[in-house]
Amino acid sequence: MNIIVQKFGGSSVANTERVRNVAGRIIDAYQEGKSVVVVVSAQGDTTDDLLEKAAEINPSPSKREMDVLLSTGEQISMALLAMAIEQRGCPVVSLTGWQVGMNTDSKYGSARIKQIDTERIKRELDAKRIVIVAGFQGINQYDDITTLGRGGSDTTAVALAAALHAQVCEIYTDVDGVYTADPRIVKNAKKLDDISYDEMLELASLGANVLHNRSVELALKYGVNLEVKSSFEKIRGTIVKEVGSVEKMLVRGVTRDNNVARISVVNIENTPGKAFKLFSLLAKKNINVDVILQSIGRGDTKDITFTVDEGNLDAAIAVIDENLGYLGATSVNYTKDVSKVSVVGAGMTSNPGVAALMFEALYDANINIHMISTSEIKISVLIDRQDAENAVRSIHDKFNLA
Repeated sequence: MNIIVQKFGGSSVANTERVRNVAGRIIDAYQEGKSVVVVVSAQGDTTDDLLEKAAEINPSPSKREMDVLLSTGEQISMALLAMAIEQRGCPVVSLTGWQVGMNTDSKYGSARIKQIDTERIKRELDAKRIVIVAGFQGINQYDDITTLGRGGSDTTAVALAAALHAQVCEIYTDVDGVYTADPRIVKNAKKLDDISYDEMLELASLGANVLHNRSVELALKYGVNLEVKSSFEKIRGTIVKEVGSVEKMLVRGVTRDNNVARISVVNIENTPGKAFKLFSLLAKKNINVDVILQSIGRGDTKDITFTVDEGNLDAAIAVIDENLGYLGATSVNYTKDVSKVSVVGAGMTSNPGVAALMFEALYDANINIHMISTSEIKISVLIDRQDAENAVRSIHDKFNLA
C-alpha cells in the first residue's frame, strides 16, 4: 500500500477558503492512487481562544480538563476538512486521537506517545477512504484525553508515518521549506533543497519554527522521510533525510530564539556538590537548563549562570529562592531581555574557525556576547534581545548564506 501522511498546520486551515484549498491538495494525492492519511491542527487562533475561555471560568483549571478542552480545536478542523472533501465527492472519514489508538502516557498537557494501534486506520484505507486525524491528542491508560504539548500535530504526523511505514510524511505550512534564516528577518535567506536530521533537530531546538524538535527526533529514530512544503504553492519543499547534500555548506542555518531567560545564582559556597544540588532541584520541577556558565570563584564563593525557557522562569526562580540556604547562596537574579542566536551545520566539524567567523560578525555589528555554548554542529551565543535580528543578518552575511 502506497501510504503518505500529510500534516496541515493551523494557518493552512484558518478559514473556509483555506480549508477548501487543503481539501484540493489532499484529493490530488488521492487521485494519484495514494492512500492518504492527513493530520490537522486547530484553526488559526482557536487554541488561544479556548485558553481565554478557560481563564474566564477558572484561572487555574486542572491539566486534565484543559486537555479535554484544547483537544476540541483539532476536532473542529478535522470535521470541517472532511466535509470539504465529502463535498467534492471523495470517500473520507475523520478520527480523533482515541479513535486511531494514539496511546500516550498520563502527563496531561505534554503527553508522550507510547504506542499506536493502526488497525482502524488500515481498515479505513483498505476501504479506499481518505483518513483525517486530529493532531496534538491521544488517550491514556485511564481512557482520558491527553494533549501532546507544543508541536503536537507535527509529532502526531511523524508517529503515524512511522507506525504505518509511510512512503513520506509531508509537513505543509505557511512557508515553502527550510531556509538558511527566517526570511521575515533576512530578506535574502535561501531555501535549502535538503537538510540532515541532525541539522534540522538542532535548528528546531534553537528557535526555527518550521518543525518541532520532538517530531524530528521521531523521524530520525524511525527513518521517516520528511518534506516541508507550502500549503499555498505547488512547489518543491525541503527534504529532511539522513545525510544532506554531498557538497556541504559550512553553516546550514542561523536561528534566533527569544523564548529564553537568564538566571544567575550569586555567591554560592565554593564547595563540591553545589552545582549538583542546584540542577537537581530544577530537574525535579521538570525545568530544562540550556547554556551554563560557572565563574572561577572568588575566595569562598562562585556564581552559576544559566538559561531556561521563559515559560519556566517563574517556577525556576521560586524553587531557587526557597532553597538559597540549602545552596549556600546569597541571592538569585534574572533577565528576560536576552536572545539566543545560533549557527548550525554539519560542515563545522571539519572546518576550524567557524566560531571566530561568527564572533567577527557580531564584532562588526557592535554586539556584545554574554554567554557561549557549543557542540559538534552548533554554536550558540546569548546576547541582548534588542540586538537579535541584527545579529542574525550580520552572521548570515558573514557566512555568505544568501
